[in-house]
Amino acid sequence: MMSKLLRQSFLLLLVMTVITGAIYPLAATALAQLVFPHQANGSLIEVNGKAVGSTLIGQEFSDPKYFWGRPSATSPDPYNGGSSSGSNLGPANQALIDAVKQRIAALRAADPGNNAPVPVDLVTASASGLDPQISPAAARYQLARVARVRALPVAKVLALVAANTSGRQLGVLGEPRVNVLKLNLALDALQKR
Repeated sequence: MMSKLLRQSFLLLLVMTVITGAIYPLAATALAQLVFPHQANGSLIEVNGKAVGSTLIGQEFSDPKYFWGRPSATSPDPYNGGSSSGSNLGPANQALIDAVKQRIAALRAADPGNNAPVPVDLVTASASGLDPQISPAAARYQLARVARVRALPVAKVLALVAANTSGRQLGVLGEPRVNVLKLNLALDALQKR
């Protein structure tokens, strides 16, 4: 009796392992590749056949000729998907206050004539620490600097910002956002022409 029960339990374990450990993942992967191949492969952005990033994970930009993204709270490296997390520092935490002051100082040093208020998303990290987007206000804040450093008309850079701005999902969900990597790649492509 006990051996029959053990045999049935082992057989059920084996069948469920094959179904949930092999058949289901293979079917889900095949369906994703068929219906959403770009997303299933990491939403990669390619330039000349070489992957340069993903639309889903931010990258660090610190050169004044580029738009800068939202700061990353991941460590030891910024935008490290393997250690995605927020800083978990509260608004009264001195470490956060100091980090924000340093980020503001860096933005002011890169564009000394810009006395506009700094958008909050340029000086605070997100919950994931991986945000690839900034707000349109954060892009506008950096607009004059990027145009000046690249010797481009502000209107042309503004048009690129508008072209790389996504609206609310379904017209109501989320906020408008600008993908920083796509925008910077568009800037580079514009200057190569």
